[in-house]
Amino acid sequence: MKEQTARWFGGCAPSSRPVAIPVGACLVWSDPVLWVSEGWRPEHLQTVELGGARIAVLGSCSASERDLARALTCPDLSTVAGWWAGTHTVVRASERGAVEILADASGASPLYTVNGAGGVVWGTSSRALAPLAGGTLDTEWLAAFLRERSSPAPGRSAWTGVEPVPAGHTLMLDTAGKASLSPWWTPTRRTRGNASTALRSALGEGVRIRVEGVAATTDLAGMDSTTLAVLAAQYGPITGVTLHPAEVASGGDLEYARALAVPGITRTVFPLSVRHLPFSETDVRLPATDEPAPSTPVWAMLADQLRMVASSGSKCHLTGDGGDNLFLPAPTHLASLARSGHWLRMVGDAMDWARLRRQSPRPLISAALRGNAAHIGRAVRAQPAWLSLATKDPSTPKGSDADAAFVASLRTVARSANAEVQLADSLGVALHNPYFDGAVLDAVVSAPTEQRFSAHRYKPMLADTFADLLPEAHRQRAAKGSFVGDFHQGLRSNLRHVLPRAEGRLAAMGIINPVPLRAAIHAAALGAQTVWPPLLSAIATEAWLEAVESTSATEWKWTAPTPAGAR
Repeated sequence: MKEQTARWFGGCAPSSRPVAIPVGACLVWSDPVLWVSEGWRPEHLQTVELGGARIAVLGSCSASERDLARALTCPDLSTVAGWWAGTHTVVRASERGAVEILADASGASPLYTVNGAGGVVWGTSSRALAPLAGGTLDTEWLAAFLRERSSPAPGRSAWTGVEPVPAGHTLMLDTAGKASLSPWWTPTRRTRGNASTALRSALGEGVRIRVEGVAATTDLAGMDSTTLAVLAAQYGPITGVTLHPAEVASGGDLEYARALAVPGITRTVFPLSVRHLPFSETDVRLPATDEPAPSTPVWAMLADQLRMVASSGSKCHLTGDGGDNLFLPAPTHLASLARSGHWLRMVGDAMDWARLRRQSPRPLISAALRGNAAHIGRAVRAQPAWLSLATKDPSTPKGSDADAAFVASLRTVARSANAEVQLADSLGVALHNPYFDGAVLDAVVSAPTEQRFSAHRYKPMLADTFADLLPEAHRQRAAKGSFVGDFHQGLRSNLRHVLPRAEGRLAAMGIINPVPLRAAIHAAALGAQTVWPPLLSAIATEAWLEAVESTSATEWKWTAPTPAGAR
């Protein structure tokens, strides 16, 4: 199967000077410049023009042409466009030439900027923008990423000079070429009933706009993906894909998938063999993405699954990624309880959560009393012995605001999930993660504390909101499989080609020390207790650097802007 390019889009600040446009891109507007990559799906681009003003929505979006017309003329773009379902970016150009770009609330459609010779250039791919800033990697970002991928260096990307636009912010580009940022989204408050209504609407609409009228597939495993499958089946036939070990014909996800008797859902399975173990080699080249994708260590498995989905004719594949982050958060609410003086409940909840995880409640209570919401239930790991560059402690929101800690954590995962979308793009599969939609985040974070956090029920908000759609067995399911053993076995089976990565590009850049890294890989292969996140990040980043090095960078051309009135 021929490798395809990742979908992305971008534009330039209004300018009278020549502007940069990626070679092969398709222009949406020429004044100011807005483009989409080759192969951009027509259903993911909507535009409306009135007089000299224009608005464009790029990505999956529930907005109608009437909604766009209303957003085009409203004084505050976010009051209308900020609440549309889906994952998308809204761009509005005024008659006078200024441009507003609304970044989604969750960060699932990341935006980046570069200050080039012709002014500000923005886009949804940091790697594609990188050549405009010299095309060099940011070693400090990489070191921070290796230490804690959930908290890389703030305000930076993997590429020097390519800066992220904060999620939930508006990027303003004026006619003088200057850029400014302002927040447009803040968490709201809803009652229990209103929060469930908002979640049902946001997730239901997010699924509908993706699957209605197209051949679609979905993961079919736990409560998150099952909910998406049931929602999708309301709008047409859907095929649910369940992964399972080839030698296991019953139990686990298979039993729950077989028990799902919902009209419109066709079930299929994807047997996993030894060649799908983590770190296995495959004939499918790992594509270059904006940053190391979380699925890089299991690329052999994911690539085969995506090829199966593509061969089925699917135009859209839904995953349940993000469901755990939304509905199984760390008990950050303990800090809010302590701040508001609800001592008995705070202590009781801390003891319940500690009992559930078979740990002492003292660290939870101590962090709550210190008002350290972001660190509740999550210890700060020391820098690995193999990481040579000194890094700062991971950046986390300060204070007792549980919502701020929750939102910051979700946004980091949503941004990294975009690299997964780019992996799927390379095989011609449109991968969608509805749980990362901004409207879904807004609905969940608006719910009362007791609706979102529970040590006694599994994902209570999701189960209650969709109680009428999910069978009883699926609502009551609480167990999730553990794949730690697969990573030990995969590393042991593939040690011969994993070990040399310890002495590869990261070592040459002075970011890691290969000797202790080799020791850590050896120990993990032998089954020793392993702190997996940084080790997986190191192996994935080395593979990513190889993919980047072997892939041509985006080429840019300089074009004189089209004068106003001559579009």
